[in-house]
Parts: sequence; C-alpha cells; structure tokens
Amino acid sequence: MTPQQLHGIALVRKRIDEIDNTVLDLLKERLDCARTIGKLKDESKRAKWDPQRELEIYERLRKNNADVFPPAALYSIFHEIITTCRLSQRKATVAYLGPEATFTHQAGVRYFGQTASYQPMESIPEVFQEVERERVQYGIIPVENSIEGAVTYSLDSFLLYKVQICGEIKLPINHNLVNRSGNMEDIKTVVSHSQALAQCRQWLRKHLPGVPAMPVFSTATAAKMAAEDPSLAAIASSLAITTYQLQVVVRGIEDFQGNKTRFLVLGDKSPSRCGNDRTSVVFGLINRPGALNEVLTILSAKGIDMTKLESRPAKNQLWQYVFFVDMVGHIEDPPVHEACNILKQICAYFEILGSYPAAEAAMPAD
Repeated sequence: MTPQQLHGIALVRKRIDEIDNTVLDLLKERLDCARTIGKLKDESKRAKWDPQRELEIYERLRKNNADVFPPAALYSIFHEIITTCRLSQRKATVAYLGPEATFTHQAGVRYFGQTASYQPMESIPEVFQEVERERVQYGIIPVENSIEGAVTYSLDSFLLYKVQICGEIKLPINHNLVNRSGNMEDIKTVVSHSQALAQCRQWLRKHLPGVPAMPVFSTATAAKMAAEDPSLAAIASSLAITTYQLQVVVRGIEDFQGNKTRFLVLGDKSPSRCGNDRTSVVFGLINRPGALNEVLTILSAKGIDMTKLESRPAKNQLWQYVFFVDMVGHIEDPPVHEACNILKQICAYFEILGSYPAAEAAMPAD
C-alpha cells in the first residue's frame, strides 16, 4: 500500500474510534434514562415492561433506517440494548427446559437478551412450578412445532399451574447430528428429545438404518451424553456444539425446511395491549350436542380470528376433553372481552391463559 493509502486508513480508523466512543457514551446515557424511568414507574406502581412502547421504538428505527443498515442486524442490536436497559430496572430471572444450550434456552436468550439470569430445569412442569411459586419472574416453554404439532407436556401443565402467558417467540429449528469424533461410522445410538427425533425420522431412516434412536429429556441432555460417550450421537442445536465441544457429523438433518418451534413466555400477569396481540384460553364443554359448534359460532359472530384449536384429554374425567384456543386480539379489546364473558357462562370450565404481543409484532422476518 502507498503511504497515502495507509494515511487514509488511519484517518478512517480514527473516525471509527470516535464514533465508537460516542455510541458508548450514548449507551451509558440511555441506561441512566432507563433507570430513572424504572424509579418513576416504582413510584406510580406501573409495570416495568411496556410492549407497546418497545414496538414503537422498533418501528421508528425501521423507518429511519430505510434499509441502509441490515434490518435483522439492526433489530438484534437494539433488542439487546432495549432488554439490557429494561433489565437494569430489575434483572429478569428466567426458568427454561435445560440443561444449557437447549432450543428453549436459545429462544430465551433471543427474547430476553444475554443479560438476563437463566435457570435450567429438568422438565417442563418444573418451569411452570418455578413461575407459579415466584422463584423466578419468567419461564419459557415450547408449545408447538410447525412439523410435529403440539408439545403436550406444555398444554397439560396449564391445567395444573396458575401462570399467565406474557409473550411468544417463533424460533427456526435447525437440527445437527453431532458426536465426539465427527465420524458417522462411530455412531451406535442416536439420542435426542422425542420432538427432535420425530422431526428427523426420515433422514435417520435413510442415512442410519438399523441404528437405534433413544429419546431423552432435552437436546442439550443428548449433547452432554454424546460428549461423554463416543458411541453416541446427538441431534442438537448449534449452541450445544460449542457448549459441549462436539464435532458436526451432518448439519441440517431436519426432514422439512422452514421448521419452526413456537415458545411461550410465562409470568404472573400478562402485559397491556400493544395493538398486535394474541389471547389464549382453555375451556371444557358441557356434555350436549353442538356444544363446540356453539363456542365457535360465538367467536365467529364477534369477528374473532381463531389461530389455534387443540384438544387434550381431561385428566380427571374419562373420555372428556378440554380445548385450547388462540385468538387474534387482546382481552382488553371489546370483541374478545365480550366473547370470553359469554364463554364463561356456557362452558363447564373456562380460563384465560393470557393476552400477549404476537411474535410477528416485534421479530423481523427470518
């Protein structure tokens, strides 16, 4: 390089350093402002989290950016800034299905940011229990997969524990076959969570015929087992590869592209409306002809868009079922509020599980 070019690079680098220092000073000022707001909210006993305000920030930044800075990266940067500032008011503690590096852990980090305190649990019911007993502020659990459908342990736990849904996140799922050596010929058994095994069953059948598959508590448990036993291979997340120092045998072995899992955030109360919300309810029917059709007719008459309907056996009554419904709108919206009041009167059992910002309200397209 010529002396002029070297001098030019030095000048630009100096300017970058100046910009970085300015950004850092502004971040410190923003953090101080967030703490001041936190104190004012404490005085007025307002909720710390205002989802509508956060959505307004993201939308303003998106418009001002005009696609100059990569939109997904811009969201990621400001998501970390916003969550860090919010958590400075009170650091969030989050229970999740562990151990470290499960897809649930990954979803939690994406939702709450790196600065939250994460506590791994051995089972989904334990996550509910920690939230109900207020040993943590939040829990995060998988509720359905775009390929395999509902996570029944999660649905059944809503019938046992008193918690509220506070939010949701949809995470793209990429399954990796990993072991200690990185060689397929060393694999004697494949271990993973039952959902992960189901989402890769065709690939396993074709490429590892005759090799048994064994379900375990989580994908991270499987990764940990594979790190300890050279005869095992795990189906696990990218985060688990680095966490447990494993080698990749094959990346992306899921049977269907576009595979996503929806996770729910649990807490003690739902946030206020943001304008792009979902409400989840569960109900049991009086045993009479047309009872389910009556419920659906009420929702339709109120102009409510139902996005999910799932049935589960009622554990305390033989051959009786409860129904889980997700609908567009917040319980503060008059149509949703009115419909729920009617359903409370005509159903044998009815409970509002929560109103919360829809995942599409904040997350950019993948």
